[in-house]
Amino acid sequence: MPIDAGTAEPGGAAGGPGGAGASTPEAVPAFPVWRPVRGGNAFEITVARLVQAIKLGLVRVGERLPAERELAERLQVSRVTLREAIAALREAGYLESRRGRTGGTFVRSALPAPGAGDGRPDAGELAREMGDRLPDALDFRRVLESGAAGLAANRSLPAVERQHLVAALAASRDRDPVHRRVADSRLHLAIAAASGSPSLAAAVADVQLTLDRLLAAIPVIPRNLDHSDVQHTRIVDAILAGDPNGARLVMEEHCDATAELLRGLLG
Repeated sequence: MPIDAGTAEPGGAAGGPGGAGASTPEAVPAFPVWRPVRGGNAFEITVARLVQAIKLGLVRVGERLPAERELAERLQVSRVTLREAIAALREAGYLESRRGRTGGTFVRSALPAPGAGDGRPDAGELAREMGDRLPDALDFRRVLESGAAGLAANRSLPAVERQHLVAALAASRDRDPVHRRVADSRLHLAIAAASGSPSLAAAVADVQLTLDRLLAAIPVIPRNLDHSDVQHTRIVDAILAGDPNGARLVMEEHCDATAELLRGLLG
């Protein structure tokens, strides 16, 4: 089975030689954030673990990340997954790579680069304003949206609703940050509408609105967008195939991935 960056690989980590901090001989300290990644969202969880280590000062600004091989083994993810997580955090401004005998991947900042948010509101400030409403909204969203996806897959959808889902899915792949956020919400609302329950669709709209500004403010990480696109496609495919259990499970995985990313980036 091919290695998927979205799936944790128990045991050793595969991959080529070299990489982040490869010249560092020391073993990886047994910090809690370096515990093995478990679950179906290895990329997002790995990003979260790296950001947590940076924000907690376990790897301080100017210091080098542990050796790629040992860090991948400690997290029990493939080197492919680890490299993609590191690349994402370089783009977000947390890390930088240096070449040469003393090179490797170093912590650049404990905060995203000023340009990483594309001039949008500060995500950390928005999260602090939400307080306890944020974890509550994330939990509520997971239950609501997975239920909506399951109900939609249980229905015999008329052609017009099937076409609407397919069109919303295609639009959600837009990579422009502004259009992407709107199109993403529209896809989730289309899935909720396909459930056939106006009350459920209204509740999904409410929770999407609650999280909208925060999701729009976090740094854009292309690998996360790729992963999200794959999950969106799997959800819609399951709905159109009449597979309620599959639709529900993938939507749960999708919501969990978003929650992990938010927890990691927001500390």
